[in-house]
Amino acid sequence: MVSAKNITKKYGELQVLKGINIDIEEGEIVSIVGASGAGKSTFLHILGTLDSPDSGNIFLDNTNLIKLKSKELAKFRSEKIGFVFQFHHLLPEFTALENVCLPALIAKKNQKETTKKAKELLDFLGLKDRINHLPAEMSGGEQQRTAIARALINTPKIVLADEPSGNLDSHNAHELHKLFFQLREQFKQTFVIVTHNQGLADMSDRKIEMKDGLNVE
Repeated sequence: MVSAKNITKKYGELQVLKGINIDIEEGEIVSIVGASGAGKSTFLHILGTLDSPDSGNIFLDNTNLIKLKSKELAKFRSEKIGFVFQFHHLLPEFTALENVCLPALIAKKNQKETTKKAKELLDFLGLKDRINHLPAEMSGGEQQRTAIARALINTPKIVLADEPSGNLDSHNAHELHKLFFQLREQFKQTFVIVTHNQGLADMSDRKIEMKDGLNVE
């Protein structure tokens, strides 16, 4: 599903990535761990086409992302990649259902079908009774599960999660970690998770450590 070859990235004089080489199979749940400043989030943002490398190639679902122009990248990102961040970034004036539907409606998908799918996702994630609630009316765990439903609405091939449980208490963090594996079984997605949570990292199929801009299995 993912093949990153010799990825480098520099900000000013700081060399953040020094030649990352990672292969990830379809349906794998892979965690990326390492100290702050090791380059984990930078690599995840490059993998998600939110940033571009200085050199190297990234193949995602047999497409070389480096060769895509900006409009092609935006379309690819919308169709193939789902994002879950530490902070849920839900729009406060929209209900859970409206927040989940938004990426699909931006992609000009059918509104009736999108609404039906969003309700099914929210139901699967245990949020059937929160569909018409605003983010402020939900707990932190419920907000993060809503954000996961939003990440899944376009049926992405891969879900990228950056410290997804970092803003949750230990109980909700554990429940979120179990949820990733349920989602993999249900929807067959590939997950790449940047985390400081050793429990989540140890649950993953594979753990990749990043250190000083390089990766070690």
